[in-house]
Amino acid sequence: MNGAKKTHILYEANLNFNIAQKYLEMLNEKELIRHENGLFITTNKGKVFQKMAMELKL
Repeated sequence: MNGAKKTHILYEANLNFNIAQKYLEMLNEKELIRHENGLFITTNKGKVFQKMAMELKL
């Protein structure tokens, strides 16, 4: 939510670089995240999606 570097995301999600890169690209294309100053930051649209996914237990 507050932004994270790619390395932190890889570690926390337990993903390898190639898979994480695909997810990050897809999230960016869908405007759920943005890449700014080396950090990936959740957009407002991404926060709404995250809330809905939590409610649906996805």
